[in-house]
Amino acid sequence: MKAPITTTLFAVLLSAGAAFAQHSDKETREDIQRHRAMAAAHEGAAKCLEAGKGEKVCMAELAVACKGLALGKYCGMRHAH
Repeated sequence: MKAPITTTLFAVLLSAGAAFAQHSDKETREDIQRHRAMAAAHEGAAKCLEAGKGEKVCMAELAVACKGLALGKYCGMRHAH
């Protein structure tokens, strides 16, 4: 029995994506550092909110901490509200 074209196409795209996802050891280490920096920025935002500084102030601090670190102003994460 032949696989449906959508299943076959999905498998091809998935394997092609995996081929492009390979990183060198240096790139992997850089990704790890970036993730830790993003986590630290978000922890800082949480502590800011806990301190009662207000969402506007804390989001501004988060934007500064995330500048050049990830996509978007908030390290790639933003709440729905």
